[in-house]
Amino acid sequence: MRAVDIIIKKRDRLELSDEEINFFVQGYVSGEIPDYQASAWAMAVLLNGMTDHETTALTLAMADSGERLDLSEVAPLAVDKHSTGGVGDKVTLIIAPVVASCGLPIGKMSGRGLGFSGGTLDKLESIPGYRVNLTKEEFLRQLKDIGIVVTGQSADLAPADGKFYALRDVTGTVPSLPLIAASVMSKKIAGGAHAIILDVKTGIGAFMQTLEGARELATLMVSIGKIANRKVAALISDMNQPLGCAIGNALELKEAIDILHGHGPSDLREHCLTIASWMLVLGEKANTLETAREMVEDAISQGRAWEKFRQWIRAQRGDVRYVDEPERLPAARLIKDISALQSGYICMLNAREIGETSVGLGAGRAKKGDSVDHAVGIIVHRKVGDQVQKGEPVFSIYANDEHRLTEAQERLLIACQISDQPYPRLPLFYDVIPYA
Repeated sequence: MRAVDIIIKKRDRLELSDEEINFFVQGYVSGEIPDYQASAWAMAVLLNGMTDHETTALTLAMADSGERLDLSEVAPLAVDKHSTGGVGDKVTLIIAPVVASCGLPIGKMSGRGLGFSGGTLDKLESIPGYRVNLTKEEFLRQLKDIGIVVTGQSADLAPADGKFYALRDVTGTVPSLPLIAASVMSKKIAGGAHAIILDVKTGIGAFMQTLEGARELATLMVSIGKIANRKVAALISDMNQPLGCAIGNALELKEAIDILHGHGPSDLREHCLTIASWMLVLGEKANTLETAREMVEDAISQGRAWEKFRQWIRAQRGDVRYVDEPERLPAARLIKDISALQSGYICMLNAREIGETSVGLGAGRAKKGDSVDHAVGIIVHRKVGDQVQKGEPVFSIYANDEHRLTEAQERLLIACQISDQPYPRLPLFYDVIPYA
């Protein structure tokens, strides 16, 4: 079997066999297949696509390129959740302790922010001492002992994904749906998940900006799950405006704490309750979404979710004083309100522009290796459809640098648009792709 023959076959729009796909993936990871051939193959996939069966074979080959976690002894039915990224998306911080407090173990390997999309690990590192580099043994022991763990991605899990992604990033092949789907699903399968809830974002602040594209990606990943004998369901959610009010690491952590105490923005609360309910159904802790909803609401109102959160943070050596007293968390030196320039109705809060503005303040990374300022960010005081009066605050900027604050102010004035006429509110969810 030769790599060039596999490239030619895909170039000619023919379906690759499982053996050919596995040969190519293993050859690229081992270094026997060079970058230039892998680039040609990735471009052929981008241009000509893959069948669902091919994409599943690619997913499994990538999952098998390294170590696979077996969670069956500590979690007979392991459920995971994946978001395709967004602005203000602190959902994992909330749903993980909620779901775990309902008796469903959740072990997640999360990532850092890159570009305008925030990362769960960066938010958690706002807490002094929190460890994001647990070993496999520590991961499994904590999952067994307290039913919740969130750590960084192990380099031993699906190493093919990291190598292919780095290649795609510099060859213009990132937008390929089969390669995106295989990237997401290979890591979840290698991480031991038996059931997976996918939160697929759509809108100006999402990778898939059109509903049609988001639905196509979601459907493909659900299909991969079915073929790979996993229970997978996808919810397509809005990312035209930020989720919740806070953008920035410590600010988002504070907002997550508010939700766990039964407060916080209504859109974020509803989003999290919906995702958590689906996880309980897939995890067979509830027979219906209605029953699951009652369980998650009760977990929050009775304080069990909050206690599970504290237990989780302490287990990973985070200083719980910083979550018990959020005012201890990193705080910005400069705070400035940005007010509406006219009265009317909010008709746009450009999520991408707001996310990029937060990165410009230092809350995220323009490129890998950049440092993060956990204190800085933005609070959004209004949502699309809200009425606002001239002079009322729409944003608050949290900064540690005068120049960056000025730049952020200019960008946020562009990110917000106000209409003279009433404007409809944006939906939280557009569609559900249920598991088969």
